[in-house]
Amino acid sequence: MTTTPEKVSQQPTRQASKRVSQSVFDGSPLRVVLLVDVYDGAQQQFLEAYEQLCSQVASTPGHISDQLCQSIENPSQWLITSEWESAPPFLAWVNSEEHVQMVRPLHSCVRDTRSLRFQVVRETGGAVATAGVADRRLQVSPRIGDGVIRHALTFTVTPGSEPEVAKILANYASPETRVDETTRLVRTSLFMHGNRVVRAIEVRGDLLVALRHVARQPEVRAVEEAINPYLEQERDLSDDESARVFFTRAALPAVHHVSLDELPEGERYALYYPARPGQGLQLAEALARQDEQAADDPVGPVLRSTIFQRDDVVVRLIDVRPGLGTDAALPKPGAPAPLNALLDGEVVRMELITDRRSPDA
Repeated sequence: MTTTPEKVSQQPTRQASKRVSQSVFDGSPLRVVLLVDVYDGAQQQFLEAYEQLCSQVASTPGHISDQLCQSIENPSQWLITSEWESAPPFLAWVNSEEHVQMVRPLHSCVRDTRSLRFQVVRETGGAVATAGVADRRLQVSPRIGDGVIRHALTFTVTPGSEPEVAKILANYASPETRVDETTRLVRTSLFMHGNRVVRAIEVRGDLLVALRHVARQPEVRAVEEAINPYLEQERDLSDDESARVFFTRAALPAVHHVSLDELPEGERYALYYPARPGQGLQLAEALARQDEQAADDPVGPVLRSTIFQRDDVVVRLIDVRPGLGTDAALPKPGAPAPLNALLDGEVVRMELITDRRSPDA
C-alpha cells in the first residue's frame, strides 16, 4: 500500500515585489543541479574526484547536503545535486578561486557539464520536517520573468592598452543573432572602466547554447584572438582547459533584476561600484534593496536595473528614462550610510564601447 507523504506545515514568509523578476537575496533555499557527461571508461576516476570534492565542500558555510546519481540508462551520464541554505553562500563559493582549483580534477574525465540553479518555492514530505528546516523562507508567489536571461563577463587588460582594446571591441562584426528555433541573442552591451572590461549579454532561450554559439562564430573568434595579447590573464582558446578556466573566472552573474511594468525605450548606462575587500556580495544586496524600493516609484528615473556581482566586482546595468542621463541614477550626496560603509571609493559611470541589439529584439 502506498502512502502520501505528510505535507510540511510551512508558510511562505516573504512577498517578493512583482517588479523584481530575479534575485538571489530573498533567503530561499537553493537547489543546484549539475548534469555531467563522463568519458567512457572514466567513471571510477570521476567518482574519486567527486569524493574529494565532496569532502572539501562539506565544510563550506551554507552547504546543507549533496547527492551523486548515475543514470540507469546510460552509465556515462551522472547527476550531482546539492542544497544550500540560500543562494549567496553558494555564489561566494562557486565564484571563488578555491572552487576553480577544486574542480580541476574533474575536467580530465568529463566530456560536458551543465549547471542549473533553482530557488526552492514549495516543499512537501516528512523528510524535510525531520531535517529541522521546516521554518525555511519560501516565496508567497513565484517570480514572473520577461523571458530574457542576463549574464556578463568581465576581465582586465594590461594598463596602457585600453585605447587599442576599446577600438578592437567597438569595431567587430556582429555574429548571427538567431541560434536555433528557441534561442537567440537579444542584446550585447560592452563597457570599460580603467583596464576592466564588462560585456553584458541578454539572451532569449538557452544561455549556455547561446554562449557556445557565439564562441564558434568567426567574427567573435577573430576579436577574441585580437585582444589576447592585451589580457592580464593569459589564455589559449584553442586549449579547452585554458578557455574553461578563463571564462569561469570571467563569469559575472546577474544577482538581481528589477523592471517597471511599462517598457519604454531608455538610455543604457553601466555603473561600477568599488566594494571594500570582502564586501562585494553585501554591497550587491544593499543595491538590490534600494532598487526594489525605487521600483515602486512609477515616475522614478530607472526603468530597469540589473546588478552583476562576482567577488568584489559589482556592476549595475541600468536603463534610464530618456533625457535624464546617468546622474539620475548615481548616488546623491549623503547616500544611505549602509551603502557608503561598503564602498571603497566613488561610484563611476563606465565608458560605453558598443551596444548592439538584435533586429527582432
